[in-house]
Amino acid sequence: MKKKAILGSTGSIGVNALRVIQANPEKYQVTALAAGKNIRLLLEQIKRFRPLAVAVMEETAANELKTQLTNSSRPEIFFGTEGFIRLATMTEVDTIISAMAGAAGLLPTYSGIKAGRNIALANKETMVMAGSLVMAEARKHGVSILPIDSEHSAILQSLQGHPREDLRRVILTASGGPFRDLSLEEMSKVTPAQALNHPNWNMGPKVSIDSSTMMNKGLEAIEAKWLFDLKMDQISILIHSQSIVHSMVEYKDGSIISQMGVPDMIIPISFALSFPHHLKTRVPPLELEKIGILSFEKPDMKRFRCLDLALKAAEIGGSMPTVLNGANEIAVESFLKGNIGFLDIPDLIEKTMASHENHPIDSIETVMEVDRWARDMARSITSV
Repeated sequence: MKKKAILGSTGSIGVNALRVIQANPEKYQVTALAAGKNIRLLLEQIKRFRPLAVAVMEETAANELKTQLTNSSRPEIFFGTEGFIRLATMTEVDTIISAMAGAAGLLPTYSGIKAGRNIALANKETMVMAGSLVMAEARKHGVSILPIDSEHSAILQSLQGHPREDLRRVILTASGGPFRDLSLEEMSKVTPAQALNHPNWNMGPKVSIDSSTMMNKGLEAIEAKWLFDLKMDQISILIHSQSIVHSMVEYKDGSIISQMGVPDMIIPISFALSFPHHLKTRVPPLELEKIGILSFEKPDMKRFRCLDLALKAAEIGGSMPTVLNGANEIAVESFLKGNIGFLDIPDLIEKTMASHENHPIDSIETVMEVDRWARDMARSITSV
């Protein structure tokens, strides 16, 4: 019986992870749940899965939970970053499903690794901000980090049974988001509601906007570098609008191994939890004869400048990916609030990066300092 803590239980990944767990009660047990502000859904999850502990972002939400849960079986209730860390380091937990959105997931995930907990990772920002530190701690403590993102799960599956030294490159696929066929003029008029309407995937607001700008694919490229010990020139990106081929691995002899499936996050979540086994899921079979054509094309870096900026930050290395991530989170937040336009997102990120003096990342404290600097700088630029 594997005991899971889910950080981000009310988001799309967390909800699907709980579906996988509920479908396999003989294999998995929910020990802890962490959420942001969706108290109604969290209450339902607590009543269904009976965790030992829960955590929420705000103290007021924690107090509301205490008021709502008055019986003797009430879990321990924590709040804030310290609360999330408490869950991630519980002795009763053996695996953390890291599914919080954005930089908020870094410290709890990193703390869990230091405590020797295995990680099922959906929070790509953890790797973008502190990949070298995270992987070093994982090696030190003998911790496994298994990806939940469909692209990285596809790479992991395509690597199975092949000598690592035979690898030439990995090919990340991208849907291209909802605006892959728009002109720059049309993209300048995009509204938050349009950007949140992804054609293939049901995701949270932040990831949906990142997908529409293709920043998501840039973050995934940086994550792949650390997860699979790659150089950036070993990572290619192709737009594949059907979202059937989730990524590929090319070997030295020219062979390309891909992982395909219907676009449903249940598949990579299930594989991350059951690795190296493939458990039966409710996902319908892939019927290629009904799909017909599978198409691939290179992304236009002039139209998707966020992707270009992410790849440049990765090449620069050091503190620059942390700056990229912090500036992007502020840009996405500003766009969703209607304070900046869609094409202002890459402008804000680029200006923040240009203002930064790059330096090495040697501790998690340094990472957090850089993240705060980037957010403050991005906010000051938007207020000018």
